[in-house]
Amino acid sequence: MTLVLGLTGSIATGKSTAVEVFRKAGYPVVDSDLIAREVVEPGTPGLAAIVAYFGKNILNSDGTLNRKALGQLIFSDDQKRTALNQLLAPFLEEKIVGDIQAAKKTSDLVIADIPLLYEQGYERHVDQVAVVYIPEKLQVERLMKRNHLTEDEAQQRVKSQESIEMKKNKADVVFDNQGTVAELEKQIHEWLEGTYY
Repeated sequence: MTLVLGLTGSIATGKSTAVEVFRKAGYPVVDSDLIAREVVEPGTPGLAAIVAYFGKNILNSDGTLNRKALGQLIFSDDQKRTALNQLLAPFLEEKIVGDIQAAKKTSDLVIADIPLLYEQGYERHVDQVAVVYIPEKLQVERLMKRNHLTEDEAQQRVKSQESIEMKKNKADVVFDNQGTVAELEKQIHEWLEGTYY
């Protein structure tokens, strides 16, 4: 039987690094960020829904989505962020669940890489949830460094997601990423060995 592992974290906790470890080990990854880009490409119902709600000023001159303009709108406004999530939810869910089902036919472990897994209720589509964890203070520091943000800007982005502590408490598996990349890789390989070998 195939295990579907929902992999999540919060901004700057190192989830992408963890995903790469699973990918290198040969497991299929359903990447919700990639799918989120696909469902808002020109000509898609997802992009049409965004334009109908937010207006044409969130488009680039070539008709593609201006992510920066949209990001500025939603990071500072909870209502607009909620509206965007609700607009895209049905398109995302259909594609993510479809891709998980397809991947299950090819592997005994499928990784569903979903940053907003808990926020959007995807735990119902996976068998277990793994959270890549670092404390919020370290999260803010890493985000400031990585994205060249002020502390206030970093805090705002961190607060736009459910708290990492809450996610950690709900998770079936916790990968602690306060150390080195090698230490994170070791935890994941140990989990794989305990689960599959």
